[in-house]
Amino acid sequence: MDRARLLTYLCYGAMMSLAIGINLLPIFLVSIQHSFPGAGGSGLTQEELGRIGSLAFIGLTFAILVTGPLADRMGAKTFAIAGNLLLAIGLAITSWSPNYTILLLANFIMGVGAGVLDMVLSPVVSAINPDNRSASMNWLHSFYCVGATVTVLAGTAALQCNISWRAACLILIPLPIALIFALGAQKFPSLTTEGEARTPFIKLVSDLWFFGALVAIFLGGATELGMAQWLPAYAELALKYPQWVGGTALFLFSICMAIGRMGIGALSEKVDPVTIMAWGCGLSVVLFLMGSFFPIKLVALSACVLAGLTGSCLWPTMLAITADKYPNGGATMFGALAAFGNAGGIFMPWAVGVIADHASLSWGLAISALAPFLMLPIVLFLGAKRAATATTA
Repeated sequence: MDRARLLTYLCYGAMMSLAIGINLLPIFLVSIQHSFPGAGGSGLTQEELGRIGSLAFIGLTFAILVTGPLADRMGAKTFAIAGNLLLAIGLAITSWSPNYTILLLANFIMGVGAGVLDMVLSPVVSAINPDNRSASMNWLHSFYCVGATVTVLAGTAALQCNISWRAACLILIPLPIALIFALGAQKFPSLTTEGEARTPFIKLVSDLWFFGALVAIFLGGATELGMAQWLPAYAELALKYPQWVGGTALFLFSICMAIGRMGIGALSEKVDPVTIMAWGCGLSVVLFLMGSFFPIKLVALSACVLAGLTGSCLWPTMLAITADKYPNGGATMFGALAAFGNAGGIFMPWAVGVIADHASLSWGLAISALAPFLMLPIVLFLGAKRAATATTA
């Protein structure tokens, strides 16, 4: 039991390592812009800066799709170590990068490392904690929010202290390096029930319940990232707050997500996880609409921030109940869920922007309330089928 608890805690630390790889460089984009000549010779263009984040996401998506089937065949330990190793290598190359091309390569490597960890940590924690997957999954994903918050604070402090982005990369390398050795000393569980074969993926996708779970987690990712990606801009452009208020709002949104997931981790031992998700969906709809149209702008901004609290449970709890439904789904199942969740996170910020161009940013944000609204009946359907199956058993 103690070794299982230790491995769970190390996975929490690895989730923070993942957050560093995704959130560090966006803090320093202005500094990076003036560190390289760019295509015009006078610093990187906005488009060239945009490629940095894009390459990281491409690496993350690639790793999620590839790692699942491989982890089922080779075991999770190899990939938990490899993910942290790639993050450490990516940070080191980023710190050294002599030109823009090498910087892009380094961010792709960090994205791959983050994707490997994103894929493998959930099935490991699920396998270690089969009796309380909802709580452990919410705790695991709360540490992404903790890692993102710590990274933002560290990056902001570095800027204030005139510490370069290259030095900041080196300062954060010890965490993934320490995790390489710590995870290497651990014994990892099988990703399926001991003595039982993995459920073929083709069988999973032919099941209506699993198809519903994929749609639900797509909408969960859309709920979370639709607000997170647009909150600073919404505070500044629509609510007319100064720029620092938008950054503060996003920081508080991340804090709310971390608190929400930790709270759900404790609450899920007493309350059915489907009920928790249903309430999360319903309250998110209310808060999204309040944030979009409430006439008092402080109340509107507060509603947007609190949406981090209500939407925090949707992604990790859906992972948990799907793992309960298919305990032998293996890493491939988690990879498919993660891919659909990230797809929702790509689609909704884009959709908000499209609506904002044709109407207003307030209407764009309001449209994103469709994600939790549509997720609610799917969650209730999955819960009813889950309860019926349990009664029959």
